[in-house]
Amino acid sequence: MRFTTLVLKNVSRRRTRSVLTVVGLAVAVGAFVSLVGIARGFERSFLDLYRRHGIDLVVSRSGQIERSTTTLDERLGARIAELDDVRDVAPMLMDAVSFEGLDLFGVVVMGWRPSDFLFDELRIVEGRSLLKDDSRAVLLGSQTAENLRKRVGDQVEIYEGESFEVMGVYESYNVWENGSMIVPLAELQRLTDRRDQVNSFCVSLREGATAMAIDGLRRRIERLARGLVAMPTGDYVRSDTRIRAAQGMALSTSLLALVVGSIGMLNTMAMSVFERLREIGILRAIGWRKSRVVRMILGESLVLSLAGSVAGSMGAVVATRLLSRLPTLNGLIDGTIEPLVFGQGLAIAVAVGLAGAALPACHGARLRPTDAVRRE
Repeated sequence: MRFTTLVLKNVSRRRTRSVLTVVGLAVAVGAFVSLVGIARGFERSFLDLYRRHGIDLVVSRSGQIERSTTTLDERLGARIAELDDVRDVAPMLMDAVSFEGLDLFGVVVMGWRPSDFLFDELRIVEGRSLLKDDSRAVLLGSQTAENLRKRVGDQVEIYEGESFEVMGVYESYNVWENGSMIVPLAELQRLTDRRDQVNSFCVSLREGATAMAIDGLRRRIERLARGLVAMPTGDYVRSDTRIRAAQGMALSTSLLALVVGSIGMLNTMAMSVFERLREIGILRAIGWRKSRVVRMILGESLVLSLAGSVAGSMGAVVATRLLSRLPTLNGLIDGTIEPLVFGQGLAIAVAVGLAGAALPACHGARLRPTDAVRRE
């Protein structure tokens, strides 16, 4: 009998225990892949959002935890636009609203000036874009329009007693933007009592700007007013407290699940070795070296780990896609997971399997044939 055949036979000998071990490890790997994948998807989605709009720098107030509640004087935008290497500046104001009757919570409302470059990457699929003279007008992302069941010409009560006419429906390459809505900046300032105030400025630089010039521009922007910070889009997204919190929660929950999976693997392999002491003693008696016994037990653990990794990864894909279709999460989760996360899940599964089998494997290999037979 070949060595690999023996390993597979040992795994299938006690099918119920092996299946339960695979299921436990699959849950752990699935939790890691789905949670970490979703958290990284948030970061990737926001980073792609800024870059596709041609935003190179984001100017905001420093030291603020919740960026959507910070305020800057809108007039700073004109001063930023006058600086060298600046091509365009777009002020932005954000808020979040809920439509409890439709179980939609935290729908993002963005306030943009109708003439700004931020509209360039949006594709109007129905109706038209916002015009300079529009008031009480709104553009709905394609996903938001579907969730609200609204079309061009319909009225949307964004705030209590404040109805807006749907002027158009847009489609973006970004799932988060598809789940949002856009109103004229002046309207959102009025509704949120933030006259002449914005959350941040999106700055687009001239082509060919060097890294040294960008660094110098950042310092000049920050000197325009006290408490300003100008950050490249990558740094701005990675420093977002919501993204960092999502990643931290994903990692902590995943680690807990992996610890449980490790304990399950340790229990399975320990029981497997204990129940096969006579068999291991016979193998040692006919000439098997300790290293071969160790490889056999680790091989069985590796088979279980690989099976758990594959099952967990497949479950994570299904779960993530189902979550992305729920109305409450539609527009927040894009349903895709980076291949790197699958690789990390596989590596962790293998590590968990080998770690859980290391102690039983060493214990089985150290037994002398006579002791093994006697203890059986």
